[in-house]
Amino acid sequence: MSRDAVGVLLAAGAGRRYGSPKVLAEGGRWLQTAVDALVDGGCDEVVVVLGAADAPMPDSARAVWAPDWATGMGASLRAGLSAADDASFAVVHVVDTPDVGSEVVAAVLEAAGATGLARAVFDGSPGHPVVFGREYWDAVIAGATGDTGARDFLRGRDDVAFVECSEWATGVDQDYRS
Repeated sequence: MSRDAVGVLLAAGAGRRYGSPKVLAEGGRWLQTAVDALVDGGCDEVVVVLGAADAPMPDSARAVWAPDWATGMGASLRAGLSAADDASFAVVHVVDTPDVGSEVVAAVLEAAGATGLARAVFDGSPGHPVVFGREYWDAVIAGATGDTGARDFLRGRDDVAFVECSEWATGVDQDYRS
């Protein structure tokens, strides 16, 4: 497995449906869980993209700001990839899937070795994390608009390795408080 990877954690949103920014959820446990999953899954560094709220960073992460975060996930993705250091892979993850652990990250990162593109799938539905080889970063940044992130970039591609990860997690976005 490649260890030449940077984790890009998208955590800039206001969490309107949730009732507060999810980067602060459960006293910062979601943030810590996501950073740990990225580091333990094979990322050498983690960049956490902030916007609606500031949050104390775990020791293994650094914060970057998406000044236009309110325009959608695309702004966060652009900010995160632009701030990523020179790694071979970017593992893009979201803060609001707290059951996704290092097993998922490692499996998706390993699968990306062949084509440079891999995506976690949970019970047949695409989710996060998504891995982009360095050669795709400029195209992903250029196409990341609104709330679609890299959806348009990934749509219809036949070189994305889809990795079924439901044996480890549900991958469900936590949009509402329990």
